[in-house]
Amino acid sequence: MPLVRIDVNAGRSPEELQQLSRGIHDAILAEYGLPERDYFHIMTEHPAGQIVAQDAGLGFERTPEVVMIQIFTQAGRSQEAKQALFAAVAAKLGNLGVAGENVFIGYVENAAGDWSFGFGRAQYVTGELAVPRK
Repeated sequence: MPLVRIDVNAGRSPEELQQLSRGIHDAILAEYGLPERDYFHIMTEHPAGQIVAQDAGLGFERTPEVVMIQIFTQAGRSQEAKQALFAAVAAKLGNLGVAGENVFIGYVENAAGDWSFGFGRAQYVTGELAVPRK
């Protein structure tokens, strides 16, 4: 059950924003085998100048079309699984016209007990939800 934050510069249409979100979700579903309804995205548009995303010395330039993605999820997936997810997200967004250098992903892991889906309970701990294994 990832929680995904997506930050973009203002200027995309509502349809384009939905396509970005859906592309990221579809990649997560395909790579991690999660249920369709594990869909928790927060999309934020920023005025020009509020996103700074340099190349970290890799020798390329990003454009204002950059998509900054933070994926918060439970620990335990292999590095290979994470790399496959990164590639799948880049491919899905590439199909939408987002250049590879404009796909930035930060991956944050935590434990099952760090989540509450409502009612002030940690449903993975109480057993109301099964902990994803893939």
